[in-house]
Amino acid sequence: MKQRTQLAWGNPPETLELSRNEVHIWGVQLNQRLPELELLERTLAYRERARAERFRFERDRVRFIAARGQLRMILGSYAGVDPCALEFTYGPLGKPSLSPSFNADALKFNLSHSGELALIAVTRDRALGVDVEEIRQLDDAEAIARQFFSPRENAVLRALPEPERLEAFFHCWTCKEAYVKATGDGLTCPTESFDVSFGREEPARLLSVGGNSEEASRWSLTLLTPASGYVGAVAVEGQDWSLTCWQWMQKT
Repeated sequence: MKQRTQLAWGNPPETLELSRNEVHIWGVQLNQRLPELELLERTLAYRERARAERFRFERDRVRFIAARGQLRMILGSYAGVDPCALEFTYGPLGKPSLSPSFNADALKFNLSHSGELALIAVTRDRALGVDVEEIRQLDDAEAIARQFFSPRENAVLRALPEPERLEAFFHCWTCKEAYVKATGDGLTCPTESFDVSFGREEPARLLSVGGNSEEASRWSLTLLTPASGYVGAVAVEGQDWSLTCWQWMQKT
C-alpha cells in the first residue's frame, strides 16, 4: 500500500506551532496508569464525567477518560488555555468544536479511538476527519463491505489475494470514515455513495462523491500506520498542507 505514514512516536517540541497549511496527528495511548488517569479525569467537565460514569464496562470508562482528557490537554496546549477551562459546542449531528470564545486561531480537530489507541488530528481553518481501527478478524467482513462499500471498492477488494483482504478492508473503512467525519455528515452520508482508492498500487484518494469528481478533488486522504496492528486515515479539506505526527506524553 502506498501513501501510508508511520507515526513518529517522538516527543513534540516545547512550543507548538501550527500554521494553516499544517496538520498534526497525535498518537494517544489509552491504557493509562491510575495516577495519570486521575489527572486526566480532573480536566473533564461535569457532563463528560457523567458520560464516563454511564459506560457499563470499566474498560470503556477508562478509555473515554483517557481519550477525552488528552484531547483537552492537546487543545489547551495549542490554544494557550487551561485544559479544564475549555468549552465545546456541537454541530447538528454531534460533531464537536471548540467554543468560539476559546478559538481565536480557528483550531479544528477530530478524535478517533480503537482498542488501546486514539488519534487526534489538529489543524487551523480547514475541515478534517481522522479514523483509526485495530485490525481484528471479522467473520462478516465481506457482508459489511457489500453493505457499506461502493461497487468499485468491492471489486477492488475481491481482486486482492485472500491474505491481503482483511487489512485492505480496514484501509478502505478508515478512509471512508475519515471523510464522513470531516464533512460532519455522520450517518446521513451513505458510505456506498462515494468512492475511495485503497489498492496496493494506488495512493489513498477520494475519487468521486455521488459521481461528482469535482467535489472529490476538494479533499485529500492519507493512510496512516500508527502502530503495529492498527491502521488509520486522515481526510483534510484542500491539497496544500503538510503532515506531522507526534506522540502525546502526559506530564505529571
